[in-house]
Amino acid sequence: MHALNKYSQLIRNDEGMSTIEYAMGSLAAAALAGVLYVVINGGGVVDAIEGIITDALSNTPS
Repeated sequence: MHALNKYSQLIRNDEGMSTIEYAMGSLAAAALAGVLYVVINGGGVVDAIEGIITDALSNTPS
């Protein structure tokens, strides 16, 4: 009976659970960074930023 109780406690042990939570959070952050990298390096975003900068520099106050 003592061995059964010890085995039951071993199975229910939550030690190390925070490690997998940190790993999943890190994986999600890396995936988000990858998506943002692809979106920002896409042609549309770069063209929009260049257009905004060009308009800001070419329009001088009267």
